[in-house]
Amino acid sequence: MMLGFPVLMAYQFLCVYDNHGHFLLPDSLGDLGPWAGRMAQRYWEIAAPSWAGARIYLGFTFFMVSLAYVCPGPVMYGYKLPSLNGQRLAYKCNALWSWWTAVITSLVLHFTGLFRLTQIIDNLGPIMSVAMLWSFFLAAAVYAVTAARGKKHRASGNFIYDYCMGVCLNPRLGSLDMKLFTELRVPWPALFFISLSCAFKQYEQLGYVTPELVFMVLAHWLYANACNKGEECVITSWDIFYELESWYLLFWNLAGVPFSYCYTSIYVLQNGPMGFSIGWNVMCFTLLLVGYFFWDTGNSQRNRFRMYWNNTLIKRNAFPQLPKSFIKDAKFLQTRHGNKLLIDGWYAYVRKPHYTADLVMSLSWGLIAGFGSFFPYFYLTFFLIVLVHRVGRDDARCARKYGSDWDLYMKTVPWKFIPYIY
Repeated sequence: MMLGFPVLMAYQFLCVYDNHGHFLLPDSLGDLGPWAGRMAQRYWEIAAPSWAGARIYLGFTFFMVSLAYVCPGPVMYGYKLPSLNGQRLAYKCNALWSWWTAVITSLVLHFTGLFRLTQIIDNLGPIMSVAMLWSFFLAAAVYAVTAARGKKHRASGNFIYDYCMGVCLNPRLGSLDMKLFTELRVPWPALFFISLSCAFKQYEQLGYVTPELVFMVLAHWLYANACNKGEECVITSWDIFYELESWYLLFWNLAGVPFSYCYTSIYVLQNGPMGFSIGWNVMCFTLLLVGYFFWDTGNSQRNRFRMYWNNTLIKRNAFPQLPKSFIKDAKFLQTRHGNKLLIDGWYAYVRKPHYTADLVMSLSWGLIAGFGSFFPYFYLTFFLIVLVHRVGRDDARCARKYGSDWDLYMKTVPWKFIPYIY
């Protein structure tokens, strides 16, 4: 993974950014070695780490770090942690204020000419390279500090494996929880700013922004805004409660998400205007918005159900507030293990409605670009593989944990993604 992911990202970047979304292939099997050399040389020419890339990426990162310390927000508490003798960690949930501050600041910088957002797409390769290097460095720092303090968790004893999969459960810098920060406050806002940069670049080139890029800016704004407005819901998730801060998580959050999920935006910038019919665009926007509604409300239903029984539920009026986000007196199955399994709202029909909605949104991200390239569908393809694997893993884990209670739950809600189909 530590070699394959960076190489894959570099290859896809060259295909989309430098070759209009077409695959770059060797002329023959014998050309494989020289072709790899040409690819490496070209990547170095247009995407080598640069001071400009470092200033943009690290400047954004440390700006978001500073906002995490100073912006207002409620203090929430996570699950009781066995590793801390049942202690609950406090989380200052000010991601929403940080997000909107970052958006407003970026627009002020752009329109005053102090920092034109088009510099992001102009320097995207160097920024991506800096992001990858930064994730390697940060993972090494987390590992080294954790080892020096003698607080490694679930370590295997194999350095490479432990560096990749992590040994630190709750890395913190004062009140800043690094795992929560790197999951929400860098990847999705960065993805939005890449798409926004593409839109401003297209306006410079054409004098207007095409429906396809308007769609992508909206899609990435919705996703980033939802992640940050629902920050208090994330602190009870499996990622925060159990997963270790690792190279894998850091690399994917800090580099993989923003620079692998942006291919549609780059593709429609490079190849636009696409000239699709009004009907096609309306269909794509409809898929996006319907998918978003069920994704946002589905995540809210399950997380606020947990928060209600964890006595941490609070009311927030973050925009947009959608109906069906909270189920009063929700039905559930009580397990002998002590946990409650939600069987109400969207979860009365399928076990993973938020995954289904997420896949619908990711499909719309590809369809808005048409069928001229695979890369706008990379997110959908990758996400589908990850989710199918994750659902299978979760089912197996829950079957071990809940036993016959899980069998009853499976009978009560037999469908995973789509009622009566799958």
